[in-house]
Amino acid sequence: MPLLSFTASHHDLDLETLERLSSGAHRVVESDLVRCDPISGAVVLATCNRFEVYVDVVEQADGGPVNGLARHHAAREVARVVASSSTLSPDEAHAALTVRAGEDVARHLFSVASGLDSMVVGERQIAGQVKRALEASRPAGTTTAPLERLFQAAARASKRVSNETALSAAGRSLVSLGLDLAGADLPPWEQVRTLLVGTGSYAGASFAALRARGVRDVRVFSRSGRADAFVASHAADGVDVRPADDLLVELEDVDLVVACSGGGRVGDPTASLRPALDAAHVLGARARAAKAAGDDATTRPLVVLDLALTRDVAPQVADVDGVLLYDLAALQARAPHVSGAAVAEAAAIVDHAAEHFLQGEGYRASDASVVELVRAADAEIADLVEQRLAAARAEGVDVDPEEVELAARREVRARLHRDILALRSAAASS
Repeated sequence: MPLLSFTASHHDLDLETLERLSSGAHRVVESDLVRCDPISGAVVLATCNRFEVYVDVVEQADGGPVNGLARHHAAREVARVVASSSTLSPDEAHAALTVRAGEDVARHLFSVASGLDSMVVGERQIAGQVKRALEASRPAGTTTAPLERLFQAAARASKRVSNETALSAAGRSLVSLGLDLAGADLPPWEQVRTLLVGTGSYAGASFAALRARGVRDVRVFSRSGRADAFVASHAADGVDVRPADDLLVELEDVDLVVACSGGGRVGDPTASLRPALDAAHVLGARARAAKAAGDDATTRPLVVLDLALTRDVAPQVADVDGVLLYDLAALQARAPHVSGAAVAEAAAIVDHAAEHFLQGEGYRASDASVVELVRAADAEIADLVEQRLAAARAEGVDVDPEEVELAARREVRARLHRDILALRSAAASS
């Protein structure tokens, strides 16, 4: 199976290094990768706490596994493309990415899609992100048949884990975990005034979670100018959702900020990781809110959830009086423990699904060899029939040509069947 994966997540790296690696993840496009020799297909999976690239490498002439040279070349090319969109050098990007090949690629992706590799074990949002990663690569034509089969099999494994185990019931998304933590310091949810920073898929999940809790007041801010479109597509009964033109003005009037744009930069994307919201912004907004409220008024606390790996909120915001900041590091430290039994059940399903997938890929890899065996068998049957008919004529024996052919076919086909089974078995175990 000529597939490789290059992965980085909270399991492999500290969040600071992962943040630097992922700073330009949204700019790494599959079309840049497939221009690299020997990569023929690519799918990029970038989430709030992981960055992964799956590539299909040009298969060896003999159909064998990817050789060391091709693997090394592909790794260097992926690192170069990733580095060009991040704040890492190619050598740093190469060192940060974990390379997997062959069956390890499938086992890893199946675990990721099933929530076993998530910061919050069992969270279900990752399944949709894996599905969208494949869909996003299709318009540019950068998927290949092996990548399509890999990602679709991962989706099926994830669905089985969700339907057959308690893992998804035990796990929560980062959004849910963050809101659970924030709720202790907020008014009743129906009174919470919320500012949502970002309009991507994570913002959509955050809006859905806020609405489910009964939040009725949501303002949406987007530095990319997508707030109006987001509001139009997320209009809901009982929720006052509207675009926010000025981030700093809105800060004076909200109780909760949910930041998940992942922009984290202004100006040159490779020059810095300046957040959209820093301590000076928050301090100024708090001071103006207090002044407007008057000396006798009690300023309500401000809770900030920064769900973006490439920080939307500067860590120093946590030092502002009356502000509580929960970023990914804080959420990681508070992630709940999931039952070992549920994890074991899910892992068993993932292992079985991976074995089934790899066996199928092994059969596919042997298809060309099977075709050659069948062609050779047909030629052998024709030669055998001709030889036996010629021998019968030389001896003056009267034989039925159809019976001679039938006997030859039975003899050769029996041997062909054994050869095909041996070939399939070898392919499935390779």
